Amino acid sequence: MNKTNMRRWLLAGLLMAGGASAETIVFGLSGEPISLDPSVTADGNTAYVTTQIYNSLISFKPGTVELQPDLALRWTVSNDSLTWTFYLRQNVKFHDGTPLNAEAVRFNFLRWWDPSNEFGAKKPFLGWKNNLGGFKGEPGSIVKDVKVRNQYAIDIILDKPYPALGSVLADSGLFGIASPTAIKKNPGQYGTPAGLAVGTGPFILKKWTSGVNVELTRNPSYFRSGLPKSDGLLFRFVKDPSGRLNELLTGGVDIAAELLPDQLKAIQSNAKLNAVLRPALNLGYLGLNTDYKPLADVRVRTAIASALNKKAIVDSFWNGLGTTDGHLLPPPLAKNYAKSVTDYKFDPAAAKKMLADAGYPNGFTLDLWYMPVSRPYYPTPKPIAEAMAADLSAIGIKVNLKTEDWAKYLEDRQNGKFQAFMLGFVYVTDPDSAYTYLIAPGATTDINWNSPEANAALESARKLPNPAQRLPFYQKVDEILFNAAVRIPIVHSRLLVASGAGVKGWIPSPTGSEKLDTVEK
Repeated sequence: MNKTNMRRWLLAGLLMAGGASAETIVFGLSGEPISLDPSVTADGNTAYVTTQIYNSLISFKPGTVELQPDLALRWTVSNDSLTWTFYLRQNVKFHDGTPLNAEAVRFNFLRWWDPSNEFGAKKPFLGWKNNLGGFKGEPGSIVKDVKVRNQYAIDIILDKPYPALGSVLADSGLFGIASPTAIKKNPGQYGTPAGLAVGTGPFILKKWTSGVNVELTRNPSYFRSGLPKSDGLLFRFVKDPSGRLNELLTGGVDIAAELLPDQLKAIQSNAKLNAVLRPALNLGYLGLNTDYKPLADVRVRTAIASALNKKAIVDSFWNGLGTTDGHLLPPPLAKNYAKSVTDYKFDPAAAKKMLADAGYPNGFTLDLWYMPVSRPYYPTPKPIAEAMAADLSAIGIKVNLKTEDWAKYLEDRQNGKFQAFMLGFVYVTDPDSAYTYLIAPGATTDINWNSPEANAALESARKLPNPAQRLPFYQKVDEILFNAAVRIPIVHSRLLVASGAGVKGWIPSPTGSEKLDTVEK
């Protein structure tokens, strides 16, 4: 028996011994989920697993960003755009056998929205804050109230119009509806390896072995007839991209996420593999915290933007799959771009003069934090950070590269502890949701910057029912953010994922994660 067949035989034996059948789909993730409680985190590895366990009120049609019914069969919006009413499916049950109803949905919304809720997450739900402006009682909160209309209808009442609400709530990785009964059993352990994670989704949590994998089994009572197609899912944590590709090549995984652009040729040349490119609904950016004195000066921030040879960086690390420009919104939303915005001109001489004009003729020291994990927008964070550091050193900025554990990185970044940092998002389906995530009051604690003018433009856009009427306001925000240079756009990239040739029914989503209920082999 050759090594490849031996490896597949051993893997099959391990899966069978662990209770998973040969029809289990094995998925290679770039890291371990932080929690399987959607209200704890917003990272991509977590979302991929929680998307299988939970359903949201509405969802995206497979392979698109078009909205479709999910737990809600339909929804309506009032004439003043302030009340969204969701009409739920009947006879849907959570994995623990308890019923889905409007009270259960309200329970979830309250624990997301109200930090004082006794069943809320141990830390405030950043997915809510970043997408919906703020928590209950905060001035930036978009949500005003959540009311049960009847057993199968619920009203989400807004303080101000928010046309992106549907796209935001369609993210089941963030806004998956969990069983109130399961949460109440042990709130402190819910979503942890020692606790429960109970939704209505196509797969049920069987076991989370910390540091190794998460095993899910088929939900026999799933409300979508004939789904899921497989008996289960096994999410293996394979941090290194080359390791994920090797596992795919040897049959250790059936699907590999977040592969590197320079791995594309190797996949395309192998008849046993299928390469898939997700659309560039993402952003990788460099965040600059204005709490650090040098970065409080817009001339310094603009100098940094002008010192970075972004095109050379993207050409070097994205292998033709990335583009760079001056916009925070990805190319599929280009109609929202301001005509005056192209990109920061790469001009080290001009950048040095800007530093001198700002009082830093000899530069200064800057701590640049890079992510410890590969993400779709930054597939190789450390080498990319090193390239940025080299460009900045050319104008006299002495860069100290730093990193830390991913969960701590996300927390410290949000709390404004980094001077400069690399981050991004894997998808955005609406300009309002993107800008709310990036600049809404309460969402900018990482850069400690606020623009009343930009937020006023967003408020004006939200009052207009026609998307075309909102365009000038989004274009105004684009211009403001470009000139402020607090989040410098580095890349929009098409994301490389791949599967074994025997995998069928996989429809990768432009949003960065998708339900795997249609996948079989």
